This record gives sequence, structure tokens and C-alpha cells, in this order.
Amino acid sequence: MEHFRIRDFTDDGKPREKLLNFGAEALSDAELLAILMGSGTKERNVLELAHEILRENGGLAGLRKISKEELSKTNGIGPAKTASILATIELGRRFSKAIRGNDERPRLNCPDDIYQYVHYQMEHLDHEELLVLSLDTKHYVIGEENVYKGTINSSNIRVAEIFKKPLLLNAASFVLVHNHPSGDPTPSAADIVTTRNVIAAGKTLDLPMLDHLIIGAGTYISIKSYLD
Repeated sequence: MEHFRIRDFTDDGKPREKLLNFGAEALSDAELLAILMGSGTKERNVLELAHEILRENGGLAGLRKISKEELSKTNGIGPAKTASILATIELGRRFSKAIRGNDERPRLNCPDDIYQYVHYQMEHLDHEELLVLSLDTKHYVIGEENVYKGTINSSNIRVAEIFKKPLLLNAASFVLVHNHPSGDPTPSAADIVTTRNVIAAGKTLDLPMLDHLIIGAGTYISIKSYLD
């Protein structure tokens, strides 16, 4: 089989030149990954290698969960390429955290606002986490707390822990968010029980829960909408 080298491509087909001419948004995931790696092998050009890495690891969502050992199993991925990919993934996480912590507090008016605020942080996790986002009267985030890690169900969640931070901050309302590592955001029976318990407690405390989102792989479900 004839092997095409990146340098044999036209400028419009070379990832680096394509980025400079048309902007990063014009590139595919594989093309962006190819720029990070810089070079391929004697058998495969860097773009072919990038496609293989994404294919074998479930795309970007899978790549965000990958370990150094798993990544280095791919033929042609040595320490330098492994380091570049892992460093970029970590930079993405830190960018997300920096944006979330800036002075321009996010406003969460709908489920999609909530998803956009937390998805990068939560989609890659291999375990469940439960976040409580405290909001002011205009739905701006005034506090965030991770209250559980591990398997989240109605038996191990203390409702008092969920309300602790919002009450301390004198929040007007709050949002719950947790993830499903399986990638399927469909609520479990335990998710629904927990949501109902929190809604009931919120009515008693005059501190309403605006929503409870489950984050899956590139998608989400609003349990409150699900119950409605």
C-alpha cells in the first residue's frame, strides 16, 4: 500500500497550514491531534496515527480518560508524544477550571447553561461525583462544592450535606449535578429517589433546587424535567 507523507499533501490538506489559514475550528479532532504529535512513523503519517489513536480510544471523550500506560501501547507513540497529549488534556482541564473561577460569574438559567459550565470537568471521570452549585437571586453561581465521590445513591447521601454550603452562603437556590461514568445519563431509581428527597427538603427550608443534571458522554439529562 502506498504511504502518503504529510509533506506530500497540498497546503489545504496539511493540518498546521490548514489551522493557520482557516483557524483551529476548521480542523477535525484528528488534525488537531496530529499537530500536537508533530510526526508519524515510517508506516503511517501523523494524521493516520492520530485517527488510529482516536479510533482505538473512543474519540476525545475516551482520550480524556486514558492513562500514560494505555496511550503508550499504540505503535508509534513514544514518551514525547505521550507527554504532549497528556499535557494538552491537563491544560484543557485547567483552562476549564480557570474560566469557572474567573470574576465573570456564570449565570445558569437553563439546563444547557449548567451542562456547558460543568461538562468538561465531569465527562471524563471514571467514578461518580456530586456537585452542589449555589446560586444568587439572579442565578449567578456564588459557590461550588463537591459533596460526594464514588457510587452515588439515595442510601449514602445525607440531605443535610447538600444544603450545608447553600445555607452558609445564603443562596437563593441551588443546582445538583452528577455524572454517570458509563456515559448513559438515564436516571436510575436511586437518582430519582434522591432528587425527590432533595426537592422536598428544599421546600421545607425555603431553598429550592432548580435542577439536577446527570452528565453522560457528550450529553445530559435534567432529572427535574424528567420527573415533570
